[in-house]
Amino acid sequence: MENIKQIELTKYTKFAGCGAKLGPGTLDKALCGLKQPEYPNLIADFKTSEDAGIYRISDDIALIQTIDFFPPIVNDPYIFGQIAAANALSDVYAMGGKPITALSVVGYPKDTLDMEHLRKIMDGGLNKLIEAGAALVGGHSLDDPELKFGYAITGIIHPDKVLRNNTLKPNETLILTKPLGTGTINTALRAGKASSAAIEESMKSMAFLNKTASEIIQKYPVSACTDITGFGLLGHACEMMSGTNTGLKINFSTINLFPDTMKYISEKYIPAGTGRNKRYRMSYIGNSDNISKDILYTLFDPQTSGGLLVAVPDEFSSEILDKLKKTGHTASVIGNTTNKAERIEITT
Repeated sequence: MENIKQIELTKYTKFAGCGAKLGPGTLDKALCGLKQPEYPNLIADFKTSEDAGIYRISDDIALIQTIDFFPPIVNDPYIFGQIAAANALSDVYAMGGKPITALSVVGYPKDTLDMEHLRKIMDGGLNKLIEAGAALVGGHSLDDPELKFGYAITGIIHPDKVLRNNTLKPNETLILTKPLGTGTINTALRAGKASSAAIEESMKSMAFLNKTASEIIQKYPVSACTDITGFGLLGHACEMMSGTNTGLKINFSTINLFPDTMKYISEKYIPAGTGRNKRYRMSYIGNSDNISKDILYTLFDPQTSGGLLVAVPDEFSSEILDKLKKTGHTASVIGNTTNKAERIEITT
């Protein structure tokens, strides 16, 4: 993690937090009422809040399509490229698929930022695409006063092996494969208050692919899976419960956090996205009056390239957790599913 202050990329955007992602309430308003024809081969689209779209092209193969891009959240161009790629690839892994191609999406302030930095960003992204086995086939760029970067990813999967995010079953174990806190640490970084340990641990995690975690869980009877990104742990947990007869119990004390996350929250380095997530989903928290604001801020913290949240039968949880830890994942059991429909309870 050398030269993390070589250039302050984060100055080239006015946004804070997790890439200024639109809040879930705003997106719901934008998508409300939109209809398209019923395509018989369309397995997943925008109507079900899945992590990616899926289209069947044969009895054995379906395409997975997703896109993600955002302003810089770290100051090292190479690492920013790595994180952007890992983040974009994550949706494919969350659905149990294999990424095969990528298209870059670039907004770049060419008159104010040397092109060498874009080359480093692209180099970092390509490093992660190669690790994933996804070919870079092209892209699109704009002269933009605010730097933005990411990828559109295409993956493949067997139509009968898709991992959904809203097919939970009661009385199963919840496993989270990465720590929480990237949004808060990124906010502290912009303010010049983040420690070297917090920056390095969060950057390492954000650049770490969900590839191996996805491969491990596919060997077990997973009932539901999603990746934790801009809506925060509780926001994505609410999407998992939507339309099901299940609820969740989250044990905050077992969740891994990045260094100093709670300290920065107590010092009010809180991303704007945290508040949006919290306002939209607080009604789902059954015991919110008994939970501190700082804990709720942590659980609603918008993540970049976060871990997979997986629901599995209890008898497989220890075995899965052991395999995840042996392959470098900072994973933990963070709770379980319940039969309280669309309700989350938090213990501390």
